[in-house]
Amino acid sequence: MVEVKNFVQGETGEWEVIIGLEVHAQVASQSKLFSGASAKFGGEPNSQVSLVDAGMPGMLPVINQYCVEQAVRTGLALGAEINLVSIFDRKNYFYPDLPQGYQISQYSDPIVGRGDLLVEVDSGYTRKIGITRLHLEQDAGKSMHDQHPNKTFVDLNRSGIALMEIVTEPDLRSAEEAGAFMAKLRAILRYVGTCDGNMEEGSMRCDANVSVRRPGEPYGTRCEIKNLNSIRFLMRAIDYESGRQVRLIEAGGSIDQETRLFNPDLGETKSMRSKEDSHDYRYFPDPDLLPLRLDSDWVAGLRERLPELPDAKAERFVKHYELTEYDAGVLTSETERATYFEEVAKGRDSKQVANWVIGELLGRLNREGISIERSKVGAAGFGKLLDLISQGVVSNSLAKKVLDEMFSTGEEAAVIVERKGFSQVSDEKQIEEYVQKVLDENLEKVEEFKNGKDKLLGFFVGQVMKLTGGKANPQMVNKILRDLLSK
Repeated sequence: MVEVKNFVQGETGEWEVIIGLEVHAQVASQSKLFSGASAKFGGEPNSQVSLVDAGMPGMLPVINQYCVEQAVRTGLALGAEINLVSIFDRKNYFYPDLPQGYQISQYSDPIVGRGDLLVEVDSGYTRKIGITRLHLEQDAGKSMHDQHPNKTFVDLNRSGIALMEIVTEPDLRSAEEAGAFMAKLRAILRYVGTCDGNMEEGSMRCDANVSVRRPGEPYGTRCEIKNLNSIRFLMRAIDYESGRQVRLIEAGGSIDQETRLFNPDLGETKSMRSKEDSHDYRYFPDPDLLPLRLDSDWVAGLRERLPELPDAKAERFVKHYELTEYDAGVLTSETERATYFEEVAKGRDSKQVANWVIGELLGRLNREGISIERSKVGAAGFGKLLDLISQGVVSNSLAKKVLDEMFSTGEEAAVIVERKGFSQVSDEKQIEEYVQKVLDENLEKVEEFKNGKDKLLGFFVGQVMKLTGGKANPQMVNKILRDLLSK
């Protein structure tokens, strides 16, 4: 693993950016952490609230075993330590949307301890990021300030929803590394099914702790950027905040420890409030909840039943399908992509499948902002399109046009080929006539080719394809051209 130094250039020299993340991932569970109320997204305000969630007097929390299982499975997938004994604490603070006046969380004894995550950065290196802890906690409700000109409304549907807070060591050194970490973590959570990773719906969000220092000096004062709900916003917020801190220090100022918010429209962070330290929350063990004790055999059983994780799947794709590490990484970055590829690759040329999935399918999906599982072009239909290429029915260029039609109409490839008249011309005599016509119309270039200008072959091929509307078999065109030009 190559050690990479990422420094920010200021007016007075180089600065190192120090980043630690706190990721809040909603546990994939039908019910909340301490009640049987629904955890479904999008319900009418205050329609999914139990007496426990509302903080009614005398209501006692009861732990949701399934949420515990999901947290342990996540810890195992991250290669982290599973603590067989953990304790729930009360984290004391006041918000209108926190009806209990405290949040049930974990502090000194979390359910998951130390781990490491290897992150592949697009710049071409790998960074090992330490996982400090993963703990379970309940979410707060939601204050809504846009429902009335001078009133705030509170929706308690999210109150009590189970969250996994995943805290990293301050091992990240750039916005790019932070983005790569979030993408890798999101992929792992989706692979094991413990969180859907939907950042737009708030089921996964991130707080970034950012500070700057001269290389080799002690850590500087950090600022926390709250509630970042996309990887792109996370990276933009870090870049802005690190630049702001460098400029402020170089101008003779100092950094206040505070919580800041990122405005994506302006691309700026702004001060929200002073940043609390852990002792400000007055943590103490929740008297209504006994210590959580896990059976080691139960944990071992969960470990054995974990699915194949992204790194292992990528390694298998390289060995089994003979893909490049890059292609394998792209295809396994999301579990749905990997499944799609393997379905299409059954009985087909895996390298051709990978090229078409990555180069054509994913490109179209990205442009339209659609996930692969929502694509109109399913794995079976995509495979049939590739079969038409292999059978010589359509050329690569025509197949791309067919794929465009499949995206817009959802029709089968064969139906589109028939309707559009896209069938490839492979009749040798007919193609020879097209080739001869192109040569007769470009006698000067024919002479140049015969005098050694070999690159003109591509010109002739292009002219034949233009003449045939892209329908001529390109391999046959090349062969006939070479034969005629050698005479």
